[in-house]
Amino acid sequence: MSPSTDVAMTNNRNSSMLDRHHPHTLSTLDFQGASYAAAAKSVKSELDQLKTESKDKMFQSQMDAFYLLFTRFLDERAKRCKLDWDKIQSPSPEQIVRYQDIPECKASQDLQKLAVLKLNGGLGTTMGCVGPKSAIEVRDGMSFLDLSVRQVEYLNKTYGADVPFILMNSFNTDEETKRIVKKYERHSVTLRTFNQSKYPRIKKESFLPVPRSPDSPIDEWYPPGHGDLYESLYQSGVLDELLASGKEYLFVSNVDNLGATVDLNILHYMVEEDTDFIMEVTDKTRADIKGGTLIDYDGKIRLLEIAQVPDEHVEDFKSIKKFNIFNTNNIWINLRALKRLMDQDNMDLEIIVNNKTTDSGQKVIQLETAVGAAIKHFGNARGVNVPRSRFLPVKSTSDLFLVTSDLYKLVHGQLTMNPQRMFHTVPLVKLGDEFKKVNNFLSRLKTIPHILELDHLTVTGDVVFGSNVTLKGTVIIVANHGEHIDIPSGAVLENKIVTGCLRILDH
Repeated sequence: MSPSTDVAMTNNRNSSMLDRHHPHTLSTLDFQGASYAAAAKSVKSELDQLKTESKDKMFQSQMDAFYLLFTRFLDERAKRCKLDWDKIQSPSPEQIVRYQDIPECKASQDLQKLAVLKLNGGLGTTMGCVGPKSAIEVRDGMSFLDLSVRQVEYLNKTYGADVPFILMNSFNTDEETKRIVKKYERHSVTLRTFNQSKYPRIKKESFLPVPRSPDSPIDEWYPPGHGDLYESLYQSGVLDELLASGKEYLFVSNVDNLGATVDLNILHYMVEEDTDFIMEVTDKTRADIKGGTLIDYDGKIRLLEIAQVPDEHVEDFKSIKKFNIFNTNNIWINLRALKRLMDQDNMDLEIIVNNKTTDSGQKVIQLETAVGAAIKHFGNARGVNVPRSRFLPVKSTSDLFLVTSDLYKLVHGQLTMNPQRMFHTVPLVKLGDEFKKVNNFLSRLKTIPHILELDHLTVTGDVVFGSNVTLKGTVIIVANHGEHIDIPSGAVLENKIVTGCLRILDH
């Protein structure tokens, strides 16, 4: 049975249930069913044409995988699949283990079975950079990639291990990343890269693919989210390579999370408990209200993303009381269990519909999946509630402000909280639009201020910091439209609100 026929039959079944009492609904469902079946048929025809024009077997395989994802998307729309909110429960203590309850492990033999993978598909466009985000300089002249390689290199040297370092690139980052990693050839790290899938963007109104040929412009395609890791790991042959070399566990994290380092305690716990999948979660704060969380649903642990939440329950989802943990996207995977699942073709992940507008103004959708959503497919899967220090992402220049400051010390590629900070909480920093791009951020800060005693910083408007500035407590600096504020070198601001105009002239 073809997916398009399946969509139509699904709607016929739904229609028959409603026929007796809802004739208007019946005609609507019939129309939708016919529309979805036609859409599936049209998309298959266009994807087949793309496959015919390309001799690349991997590309052809990706078009087939996209078609399956697309028809699943149509099927879910036809069925109006939604989570039953009443079935959502908080996970049990058996499903989420506290990090402090995991035995400490100093043995290193488990490292021989480990590989480390960084999700490296993103660009630095949000912060005004061109190229892979992993190439952005974040600390002491080193990029995200430099720090990650240094961490694995130190791990191998310290424990006499051979932990390979793997990058999953996207078509956006692959070429530049391959040039960058050549500088690591003399390092004592086995480095491997592979590409995640390239899928066609879909027109929002017609559901037809945007690209008309395999060589269509790059902005007509998209990488389908980090949930594509499993399929790409499998299809690229990297999964089989790892297993053949004796690797049994994979630690996966975002390349921009500077807190995601190999933890021997979690690794040993996974080995001893024969766990197939571990997701690191941490306590939610008001800054994390949109992050995915773990739930118990029909007795199974699974990931709940905000995109899956019905509109009427979004505020419940954001609540810190009801959902008090969130996903860090630090994932530990048993590779043998993953191989079994992929061989059985059993990895359907919840579809996230990402609405976009192209540079030409065309409205498109991208069908994406999340890597953590796979937790429901693994036996003996659980979460581990880790310290906040293991979640240190750099998504904005406000984050960059923190990680480049004296709040952290850099040791062997790993950032640790400065012991001189009295509280182990991280200050809340909000930098305005004038600081949004990295170049503007750097031009407005002669040096990063000292913030060991800072609790909260808000800066908006045309503000420039001199060198050796110290910020303490709560500091708010607001330059309204047409105003300019120079914070002089050596200034100490403690619990201050600065507004109006202040210009310091060089002499």
